[in-house]
Amino acid sequence: MYGSNSGRGLRVTACAAATGAALLLAGCSSDSEDKAGKDTAARQQPKAIDPYWVNPDGNAAEQVVEYTGDGDDGNAALIEKIAAQPVGEWIGPENAEEQARGYTEAAAEVDREALLVLYNVPHRDCGQFSKGGAADGDAYRGWVDQVAKGIGDRRATVVLEPDAVLHLVDGCTPQEFHEERYDLLKGAVERLKQQPATTVYLDAGNAGWQSPDTLFEPLRRAGIDAADGFSVNVSNFFPTDVSQEFGKKLSAKVGNKPFVIDTSRNGNGPYTGGDPSENWCNPPGRALGEPPTVKTGDPLVKAYLWIKRPGESDGDCKGGPKAGEWYPEYALELARNAT
Repeated sequence: MYGSNSGRGLRVTACAAATGAALLLAGCSSDSEDKAGKDTAARQQPKAIDPYWVNPDGNAAEQVVEYTGDGDDGNAALIEKIAAQPVGEWIGPENAEEQARGYTEAAAEVDREALLVLYNVPHRDCGQFSKGGAADGDAYRGWVDQVAKGIGDRRATVVLEPDAVLHLVDGCTPQEFHEERYDLLKGAVERLKQQPATTVYLDAGNAGWQSPDTLFEPLRRAGIDAADGFSVNVSNFFPTDVSQEFGKKLSAKVGNKPFVIDTSRNGNGPYTGGDPSENWCNPPGRALGEPPTVKTGDPLVKAYLWIKRPGESDGDCKGGPKAGEWYPEYALELARNAT
């Protein structure tokens, strides 16, 4: 459902190329390092409001440069609404340690925190547009271990496996994979929490799932007790107030754990036209939601985050490219409709 939103929008320096990973790292020369540091620092949001790292080389930032170069200042200004905000960095299956190190080092260099998304559990997305994941349990454990090593002692917030628990509850994931998935998710939480400055939010689906009573026990089996909290509305469109109500009901069932809400595309709420089974996939008429912030006005809601990267496709539906690829027309629509 989400796509692997990694592998693009990262500056490759000679140093990074030597590791085989396309990562934003400090430049190899003092001149390039000074320039990169100044440019990156200038792009960050005020730390007290939004402490997460803005990637100056993400897809949206590249699109702004392209539009500006073409003299299209109007569209450049629209896409800047996305480029100016921190978004989740989805760790890909290859070179996971190098990716996690690159993102967290770049964030630390400007005194910010990396926002990472792990989306690689075996049998993910029930065979839909973002099907795939690690080949087996051992491969997944090794991948999570690489991510943890890459994070090291730097500050990072990790959103763990969007929809992985929900798809156990709704019957989408075949029964024979359930026990392994619970074990993998619990193990991932425990491994990531060995890093001294890592916050972990286990994903808990969205407000379209109207039965929190059926989710809390699966969340416990998946390791919520050891996690810092949970995430809701990842890559979805439910309004913030609806997501907050859903999260609070669920929180009461899991020891009052706090949660974060993905507000990246929920400005106009869910799409209700067309085929209900694909209303989540590049739906028309949607809008950017509240900008990322830790100032939510509610102690249980730790942050509004843009976990889904606005402007990247949900899948090859409604004229969009495959999941995770940059979709400029959709990005413009999201920005144009934002209030």
